[in-house]
Amino acid sequence: MSNINPLQKENKQPASESEPELKGTLIAVFSIGAFIVVSWFIVFALFVAR
Repeated sequence: MSNINPLQKENKQPASESEPELKGTLIAVFSIGAFIVVSWFIVFALFVAR
């Protein structure tokens, strides 16, 4: 017995076509993270200087 629904379509696409390019997302996330870390150290330096 097979439990395969005949109405379901098989979605077989090559991996290169189904996965989006995430290089820009990675750059954006690291840029925002770096900005937060640098801002935190600037504020911390101002706090220690007073």
